[in-house]
Amino acid sequence: MTSPNDLPDDGTALSRAGRAGARRASARVRALFEAGGRGFRDLALVQVGSTAADTLVAIGLAGTLFFGVPSAEARGNVALYLLLTVAPFSLIGPVLGRMLHRSPLAIRSILVFSALGRAGLAGLLVVRLDGWILFPAAFGLLVLSRVYAISRHALLPAVLDGSRALVAANGRLAWIGTLAGGAAAPFGLLAIWLVGPGGPLALAALAALATALVGSRLPDPEPTDVPVEPAPRGLFTRVHLPRPARMAQIATAVVRLLNGFLLLLLAFAFHAEDAPLMDFGAVLGAAGVGFALASLASRRLERRLREEPMVVAALAVEAAAAFSAGQWFGLPAAAALAAAAGFAWGTAKLAFDGLLQSSVPAERRGTAFTRSETLFALAWVAGAIWPTAIPLPTGLGLALAGFVALSAQIVYVGALLVPPGGHPMDDDAPAPGPAGHPAPAADPGSPGDGGTGTAQETGQGPPPPPTGRGAPG
Repeated sequence: MTSPNDLPDDGTALSRAGRAGARRASARVRALFEAGGRGFRDLALVQVGSTAADTLVAIGLAGTLFFGVPSAEARGNVALYLLLTVAPFSLIGPVLGRMLHRSPLAIRSILVFSALGRAGLAGLLVVRLDGWILFPAAFGLLVLSRVYAISRHALLPAVLDGSRALVAANGRLAWIGTLAGGAAAPFGLLAIWLVGPGGPLALAALAALATALVGSRLPDPEPTDVPVEPAPRGLFTRVHLPRPARMAQIATAVVRLLNGFLLLLLAFAFHAEDAPLMDFGAVLGAAGVGFALASLASRRLERRLREEPMVVAALAVEAAAAFSAGQWFGLPAAAALAAAAGFAWGTAKLAFDGLLQSSVPAERRGTAFTRSETLFALAWVAGAIWPTAIPLPTGLGLALAGFVALSAQIVYVGALLVPPGGHPMDDDAPAPGPAGHPAPAADPGSPGDGGTGTAQETGQGPPPPPTGRGAPG
């Protein structure tokens, strides 16, 4: 007979299950950070600190910009915000572009100084939040945040341990950033409740200082044999991208343009209906979830797809979601549309980043990312300004977004099928190699697998031209 002392203690069982779950979660997080070696782990820690700082700054500066004012005034405030968003790139483009062109391997130093600058500006806002310094400091934080993002993209290939899948590595960093932002948000909300707006800004300053400390351990990119062109006389530097990266950049910019358009279209639709703030918060949360899902799916997608089909899939997802939301618009449809838009942007951006990192030498990578990030920011603002300046019916706006996404998908696929020579790809065209470059042609006289014949004799090449009635005249 079993005594009461022999029965399992429910509290003990729950404690054991909790400890086992914590160990599994800890092992997964450790594997996420250490998947690319020591350098990748340090860059992942830098990503944690930078994303936490951005989240805490956003919470500290949150106010009544949009929902607390009438619709007409809200449009003016949003237009001012869009100007403030795109303004940093008017500085980043010429200044950072020329700096990276002259010192292309100083990426790590730029990342560290950007983190130190963010720490200083956040600390300044802690003591002068109500003064005239607010908007210049916010502008500086936006500039330095984008400088960090460009530096991180350019540093990733240098910190990976050996040859790693770049799209998957970008996806891991994006997922780590999502987790870091979600973990920092409750601390920011608690700090703003206990201390006020200065609390999250003080935490942001500490997070930025930690980012600079860990970033100082990162390596600089190793030089390659590619000669660096002399800096041009004008303000803007030019970087020649390979054709696959150039086409993917344009398609990704269309995805970003549609994201800005859809976000503001949904925002004004909810504002016109006097919807509670939580509804639009749910839409923004769904967009974040979509981007997080893209960062998780990128590792599996890269094993099955090249970068270009991933960008095509992103356009297809955005088109389908916009058309569907136009038929059944409401909070569930808006949240689903935002999640699809976030997933499309994450998929396209991670694929393009991997394509650019693999096809551009280290000396030109920083300048190339400066140009692409500037283009994507301009695309987002260009999309967002339309529903801000011109009130559109929600159904018409969603149909227009779906049509633009579908048209961009068709044009991009057509460009992929037509090589630089202008003739459609056929069976005789060489298969594309890594990063969209054609694979080198096989030497017809070189020995094959177990034979010494030509490609046609061993069955590895195209068949000989037809003869007789079927031969072309």
